[in-house]
This record gives sequence, structure tokens and C-alpha cells, in this order.
Amino acid sequence: MTGFEAFFHERYERIIRVVARVVRDPARAEEIAVEAFWKLWRNPKAQGDQAGGWLYRTAVRLALDELRRQTRRVRSEKATEGPLSAPTPEQLRLDDEAREQVRRTLARLDSRSAELLLLRSDGLSYGEVAAALDLNPASVGTLLTRAQRAFRKEYVTRYGEPNDERSGLGGRPHGAARLG
Repeated sequence: MTGFEAFFHERYERIIRVVARVVRDPARAEEIAVEAFWKLWRNPKAQGDQAGGWLYRTAVRLALDELRRQTRRVRSEKATEGPLSAPTPEQLRLDDEAREQVRRTLARLDSRSAELLLLRSDGLSYGEVAAALDLNPASVGTLLTRAQRAFRKEYVTRYGEPNDERSGLGGRPHGAARLG
């Protein structure tokens, strides 16, 4: 097995999980993950000690781009629809609505803030986040706090104060801790 193949097998599933939590479509997540690996394969400068970070950053950016495309498409489709159709039971579920609100809020943040929140919520350590986003590890905590504040401000602006006391998120919007 070549070095790239081993690297691929080591990280493929985790990259898919990160992307799937953003785009909510496992098949599309696989396509985006493969696209990220393809970009890594074609970019020799990215293949080195920081390849893992480069790959996560690229995958998250591709996922956010896809999320923004989906948001634009839905907005366009709603604009061309006639009267609103009756909501399905799944659309009424509180958790699904909260996750969608989180995704929309993430799509409105600057890329670095969204990337920080996504990578950290996926369980990456500060060091791993720093490597993935090419940041000074000492600044990750501060940048993460700023990203969380920006997220909360955008969320409250769009949806009002979160009031789901069952969430147990300490004032964070329901679903903000985990997307998937």
C-alpha cells in the first residue's frame, strides 16, 4: 500500500462524517470527501506534514460551499413555488428544525468561524484544529470563543433567543453542540 493509500484509508471515514454533518446527505458527503482527496492528490505542495490539516480544511470548505448552494437552491425553489404545501411530520420535528437552523447559521458565518466550530464539534483537539486551519495552537481557544459568539449573535438575530430547556446546552441554541 502506498503512503497516499494508507493516508486515505486512515482519514476517509472521518472526513465523510465531518462533511455529512454539514450537507446531511451521505452520498454527497462521500463525493465531497473524494473531491477533497483528489485535490490533495493533485496538489503536491499540500502533501507533507500538514496534509491532514489541509485535507480537513479543504473538505470543510467544500461542504460549506455545498451547503450554501443548497440554501440558494431551496430559496430559489421556494420563490417559484405556489402556495406552501403542508409540512410533513419530519419537518415538524424539533431536532430536525434545530439542526437546520444551525446549518443555516453556519452558512452565514465567515468560513474560518464555521470551520472552527465544525472541526471542534467533530471532536478535534485544539492542536488538530490548529493544524487543520493552519493556526497558532495558542490562538485556537480565543478564535473558537469569537466564532461561538458570532454564531450565537447570528442565531439570535435570525431565530430569537433559544428557549428549549431540554437541550441542556447552557444557553446555546438547541442542536448547536452537535450537527449530526
